[in-house]
Amino acid sequence: MPLSMFLQRVGADLRAKYVSFRCFDDYSTSIDMATALHPQTILVLDYGDHALAPAYGAPMKVRIPTKLGYKNPKYLASIEVTDRFPGGYWEDQGYDWFGGS
Repeated sequence: MPLSMFLQRVGADLRAKYVSFRCFDDYSTSIDMATALHPQTILVLDYGDHALAPAYGAPMKVRIPTKLGYKNPKYLASIEVTDRFPGGYWEDQGYDWFGGS
């Protein structure tokens, strides 16, 4: 499902600056709202006809083809829409926050 569709359905403020992801393995990352609304940014629940396997990020992962790998969170626990800069695990250690195109 496109992340944009999910955000619209839950009534998220699409004028906010950031979308932050927290994961069950204590990983976190964030993206700008334009990337969240990009049609290729998707929430992944399954692979083919099967539920997403734990090895691939179950229960859910976010696939962002326009970003580097560390911007594609797995084991998703929560999504937050915010105007406060959220950073992320690698970003807080000096990696480029934008991380892609």
